[in-house]
Amino acid sequence: MVSTFHTRRPNWSPAPDTDHVEHATIEVPRDYAEPEGERITLALTRRRATDPARRRGILLAVNGGPGGDWGRGRDLPAAYAGTPLQEVYDLIGFDPRGIGESTNLYAEVTVPKAPFDSRPPDDAFAALAEDMRLREEACARAGGDLRPHISTRNTARDMDVIRAALGEEKISFVGYAYGAYVGAVYGSLFPAALDRLVLDSCVGPDWTWREQFLQQGDAVQRNVDLWARWAGERHGTFGAGSTPEQVLSTVEEVVTALEALPEDGVRLRTLFDGAVGNRAADRGQWETLGTLVSGLHRAAGAGDRDACRELLAEQGTWRPADSEGDLRVGVLEAITLEHAWPADLEVYYQDMRDFRKRFPYGYGVLRAQPWVGAFRAFEAPEEPVALTRDGYPVGLIVQADGDPMDHYDGGVAMAERLGHHLLTVEDSGEHEVFVLGGNPHVDAVVHAYLVDGTLPPARSACPGRTPRPDVPADAA
Repeated sequence: MVSTFHTRRPNWSPAPDTDHVEHATIEVPRDYAEPEGERITLALTRRRATDPARRRGILLAVNGGPGGDWGRGRDLPAAYAGTPLQEVYDLIGFDPRGIGESTNLYAEVTVPKAPFDSRPPDDAFAALAEDMRLREEACARAGGDLRPHISTRNTARDMDVIRAALGEEKISFVGYAYGAYVGAVYGSLFPAALDRLVLDSCVGPDWTWREQFLQQGDAVQRNVDLWARWAGERHGTFGAGSTPEQVLSTVEEVVTALEALPEDGVRLRTLFDGAVGNRAADRGQWETLGTLVSGLHRAAGAGDRDACRELLAEQGTWRPADSEGDLRVGVLEAITLEHAWPADLEVYYQDMRDFRKRFPYGYGVLRAQPWVGAFRAFEAPEEPVALTRDGYPVGLIVQADGDPMDHYDGGVAMAERLGHHLLTVEDSGEHEVFVLGGNPHVDAVVHAYLVDGTLPPARSACPGRTPRPDVPADAA
């Protein structure tokens, strides 16, 4: 019976005096529909509350993803060390199923053949789709029978096993980005077991994974438009134009000039598109972005490829591509197959053409291109959880209005759906804000809630971590 997993207590390893972290593993069913079947292992860490007299339970957290994409897993309690949380909670970290020191879900490594391009031409679409078809086949070969059971619903079930195995009636939880979705699912499935809940950088409660990807194009563009308005008010400094339209026209003049330069590896235009989108999200980089546009406008216009390369030397691409080794973690692909994806490739191609025009910056078109879901090798054994709040207290949502990864509208919709309070981080492109982002304004509000139970008003706001640069606007 599944109850045996809930009642089996973990054996914690002693914590070295240097870090005060205990380690343990527990077993959970691979498939909760067959609790007597194959088991998998979850790896846990614990930092005990430093003020036992005030201890109010355990706090779990999940960030990054889906599937631990830059996630911290067992290391999340270390991020909270020295904060007020450590005084009153046993901080519990865990690597979700499929990643880290828990039972891994593997995928074979495939190296993309299509060139990395922020504005791929139509004749590149088929190659991009073929890369994804081969990627899905590689996931299926290595993932085997485990792959269908790597899901958000099962991660939430695992969390409830952790709760019970630790002898706790309830948990408190902090979820970031994909982890925020995990927290909303947990509350929907196990409302009686949830105490205080913080959802930071939310997806929309009704969005499919494809819709979540597509929303990122608009989220990035919103930041670009704000930066263009700011730069236009400082034409005397940057010389890019005095209106947002003129500034963006200058940006596109740079794009055209970069495209005319000889190719050498990744297109300079692609790096520039990435720089515009990525730096516009960070208010602290607005001045450097304005300077970059001005410098490239001169250098590219003069045909000086070396100067352009130097100006773009620090700009990275979308994310590191698979390039070495035989296996990698395949959780991202598995979890995004919780929802159905269009099988008709022309649906993706039409969206790519649209995004290429409207959302070229920050690699927006890559959000619209075919994903492994177009070639899915399995159907999810269960439907996604319908998110509700019925039986657990009002929680807190933290959402930056310029988050480029998780659209602000998603946080608003999540707050409305679940009746949670919403803390808007204003004029900010921050993502995963509480503690991890170093925003003292957010930290103060969230600590007051998690430690003392003090919620802010239902709709409140605080400043972003980084203000806009102190560059004077042109005189009227």
